[in-house]
Amino acid sequence: MTLTRAAIKLTHAGARVLMDAAIAHAEKMGVPQCIAIVDEGCNLLAFTRMDGARVLSIRSSQRKAMTAATTGKPTGDLDPAIEMKLAVVTDGDMVNLKGGVPIIVDGQTIGGIGVGSGTGEQDLEVAKTALAEFLRAEQF
Repeated sequence: MTLTRAAIKLTHAGARVLMDAAIAHAEKMGVPQCIAIVDEGCNLLAFTRMDGARVLSIRSSQRKAMTAATTGKPTGDLDPAIEMKLAVVTDGDMVNLKGGVPIIVDGQTIGGIGVGSGTGEQDLEVAKTALAEFLRAEQF
């Protein structure tokens, strides 16, 4: 029986790669964003609110990141029958808004990135672009 397992952890340097890529893509799109990056325990590692991003997107971007890290799935695709129940039992920490993606390395969910302030599709595009850059950088 194995009592422990090796765990991959998202570092501050990894969070910066994600953040830099997300900011660059949001700037390229011309859509200022709130961007949150959490580790596997939903602890905030990095956050920015770009100039012009909506104040109310601060919390939603963090919750998108937390939901993606917790479920290991992109946000916005949860079963509508349970989304309100999850929001209630987690005091609003779990959300079903597009823009959150899990950070998965070697089959382990090591965190999540949440983006908010654009449309759901814009938020998701920024998050996916940041994740793709992180995974490229992680390979080297």
